[in-house]
Amino acid sequence: MADLHDLTGLEQAAAIRRGEISPGDLCTHYLERIDRLSDSVGAFITVTGEQALATAATIGGDDPRPLAGTPVAIKDLNATAGVRTTFGSAALRDFVPKVSDEVVLRMERAGLVSLGKTNTPEFGSPCYTEPDVAPPARTPYDLSCSAGGSSGGSAAAVAAGLVPWAHGSDGGGSIRIPASLCGLVGLKPSRGRISGAPLYGDPIGLATSGTLTRTVRDSAALLDGLAGPAVGDPAWAPPVPNGQTYLDWCDRDPGRLRIARFSTPVIADVDVDPDCLAAYEAASALLADLGHDVEEVPVPLPNDAVEVFEVCWAVLSALTPIPAEDQHLLRPLTRWLAARGQAVSGPEFGLAVSRLRRFAAGALTALAPYDTVLTPTLARPSVPVGGLRDDDHPARDFDNQKRFTPYTSAWNVTGMPAVSLPLHWTAHGQPVGVMLAARPAEEHLLLALAAQVEAADPWHDRHPAGW
Repeated sequence: MADLHDLTGLEQAAAIRRGEISPGDLCTHYLERIDRLSDSVGAFITVTGEQALATAATIGGDDPRPLAGTPVAIKDLNATAGVRTTFGSAALRDFVPKVSDEVVLRMERAGLVSLGKTNTPEFGSPCYTEPDVAPPARTPYDLSCSAGGSSGGSAAAVAAGLVPWAHGSDGGGSIRIPASLCGLVGLKPSRGRISGAPLYGDPIGLATSGTLTRTVRDSAALLDGLAGPAVGDPAWAPPVPNGQTYLDWCDRDPGRLRIARFSTPVIADVDVDPDCLAAYEAASALLADLGHDVEEVPVPLPNDAVEVFEVCWAVLSALTPIPAEDQHLLRPLTRWLAARGQAVSGPEFGLAVSRLRRFAAGALTALAPYDTVLTPTLARPSVPVGGLRDDDHPARDFDNQKRFTPYTSAWNVTGMPAVSLPLHWTAHGQPVGVMLAARPAEEHLLLALAAQVEAADPWHDRHPAGW
């Protein structure tokens, strides 16, 4: 008989409804695995075992909510009432919020049972997860290598079988990067798809919550539980057509699609690893075999967009209010980025946001004839823990990150939904993702295509050592 963690999130939810397992059984199973394995992969910062078991005991098998009773994990960038929320920073090591973010409340309303807060770098900035408040997040496929960031703890938790699915967030690739390194499906939804209430901490619109799962169907189901605006949201994406669900669309034939593709790096002049290119070429061939028209296109964003994006990113890094007496606790990269942001005047910032929106409009116009866009997810399959980080030279650290992740932030600029799919493994057994993006608000079509790809080349039964 399969272990409980062999089941997908949807399979676990179905087993609960059939009375075959209880939410308490699932919590106990996963908490035991977290106790044994979490530190080795750097998955959790805070585990809420007692609270999870108490919540699980209130959920019966006749609960009509589709996800009710299944365990989940919440990235430690999202405020959770009564639960330590560090934002990955020693300066907030003991912070306990009084209120929860809207996305946390939606998980609670869906009947998901949180097992705790997952590892993230300081304020979610770098693409590696090596904070001062927890062990580094490592891919379970190679414990010498990073799980990526900034949703590295969530990805490590799902890939190591510590939760069936997890919450992540993505402002420049922070879901898709760890998904590629950990052999997962990482979905960044459209701008406005999931509410950022009540703080609305990203006035530019780069960041959004999303999902990290082992299957496309699990990502669709979790998105169904999280999607939709809250009262007061500044912008929102239209709902899935005709009152259907994203999970419904996983069972639909997407039809013959026109798919653009490019492999030229967007934000850095870097040689792309042969394994990443092999994954991209294999995905192109698979899409063509499925009957789609795959066409080469130029990079849709100009080089000038990189500098403007960096200005906006630096200003976002300067928005976190840390008292002067605690500034010394911040990481060198955080202080360097904040100093860059503080040096930007109000008019300069306004002009940068305006220029970024014009660049986005140009890219969206260029890609409008295409249903989806295919690129590599990353420029390399993996990097050792500490391999990108450079505390002595934060500018070099930032450049290292750009060279590692030259594709993902393009779709944060445009607001398009994008997903990384684990379609390739290196000769050493490390996963390599490829990325598909779709027009804004067309997650339904993106998920239909991703499910078709998964059915043609499934990955669900691939697990790391120690699974």
